[in-house]
Amino acid sequence: MPNRRRTAAALTAAATVTGVVVLTAAPAAHAAVVDVDYACETKIGPKKAVSPVDIKAVRNGGSYTITMSFEKGVSDSPVELPKGVMTPRAELVLGGADSGTVKVKGTPNTAAIPPDTPIAIGTLTGTYTPKKNGKVTFTAGTLTVHALGMDAAVCTAENSPAPSLVLDVTGAAGGSDAPPPADDPGTSGGTGAELPRTGPLDSAVALGTLGGTVLLTGAAGVLWLTRRTAR
Repeated sequence: MPNRRRTAAALTAAATVTGVVVLTAAPAAHAAVVDVDYACETKIGPKKAVSPVDIKAVRNGGSYTITMSFEKGVSDSPVELPKGVMTPRAELVLGGADSGTVKVKGTPNTAAIPPDTPIAIGTLTGTYTPKKNGKVTFTAGTLTVHALGMDAAVCTAENSPAPSLVLDVTGAAGGSDAPPPADDPGTSGGTGAELPRTGPLDSAVALGTLGGTVLLTGAAGVLWLTRRTAR
C-alpha cells in the first residue's frame, strides 16, 4: 500500500510539472491551413485552382524564418518541364501591427514534370524582420511560377483569404517599445538636423586642438631661435 501511494503521488507530481511546462511553452503564433482560390494568368490562357496554404514562422535571433507550403499545384504545363527549370516565388501580405509584404522563394524542381500535370509548388522560404511589436498576420498573396526562363504563371487570390498565420511579435528592434532617436523628425522637438555638440567628447576634441596649436607654435619658436643662433 505505501508503494502504491508513493507511485500515485509521483504520477500526480509529474502531471503537474508537465502541465506547467505545457503552459509556459505555449506558442506565440497561431497557424491555420487556408484554402486559397487562385486565378492564374498563364502562357496558355487563364487557369483556376484551389490550394490549401500553410504558413509557419520560426524565430532566428531578431528575425523569423517564414515557410509557405502548398498542398496542391495551381497550374500545369502543356510541355514537359525538365529538372531544374521551374522555381516558384510568392509574396505574403502583412497585416495587423505591421504592413507590407514578405517575399518567399522555392527551390528548382528536383525531377522532370510531365506535361498536363499539376506543377507541385512545395515549400517556399523567406525571412521576416519585424519593425513593430504586436500581432502580425500573414496572408497568401501573389504566386509566380518561373519556368523555362519566363514567368509562366502569375496567380492571385480571388477569395480574399483569411490569414494563414498570426504571429505575436515582441522585442522588435524598431518596435513601439523602443525609444525614438533624438533627431527623429517625428518626435517632439526633433528637426532632423544635427544639433550643436556640447558633451565631454567635444571638450576633449577642443582641448586636443588647442594642445596641437600650442605644440606647433612651440616648434615654430624653436625653429626661429635656431635660425637666429646660426646667423
